[in-house]
Amino acid sequence: MTQRTMEIAVGLFMIAGLAAVLFLALKVSGLSLQSAGNTYTVYANFNDIGGLRPRGRVSMAGVTVGSIDSITLEPETFQARVSLAIRSDVDNIPADSSAVIRTSGLLGEQYIDISIGGDMESLAEGDTFYSTQSAMNLERMISNFASGR
Repeated sequence: MTQRTMEIAVGLFMIAGLAAVLFLALKVSGLSLQSAGNTYTVYANFNDIGGLRPRGRVSMAGVTVGSIDSITLEPETFQARVSLAIRSDVDNIPADSSAVIRTSGLLGEQYIDISIGGDMESLAEGDTFYSTQSAMNLERMISNFASGR
């Protein structure tokens, strides 16, 4: 009888451990089991996206307001076109706002930060950010410094 109880306890412990590992993996990767809810899509074009990835966060004033849907290459301009899914309750982003790629944390996670403008018009479904700031490329900065540029 005690052998059976011990086996059940070990089994429950293993299930709890696997659930904890799954939870941590979802948190680290930025994935979620929850649906995104109602969103609208806006776009931003960048010369260099660095380590930006789909499903990355989009924030305003430190508050997450959406996520990155996809990243494609524009064939005419050879810029990276980033599709942003913004929550529908955040529907008053001024049209002259800018999208900036920033880095957070020790692991260097990159995300898009929306710097608020002052325009009275707001971005709508399918609009594109006029002003963007690409990712800071540390290797390029060191190379320019070393070569004296």
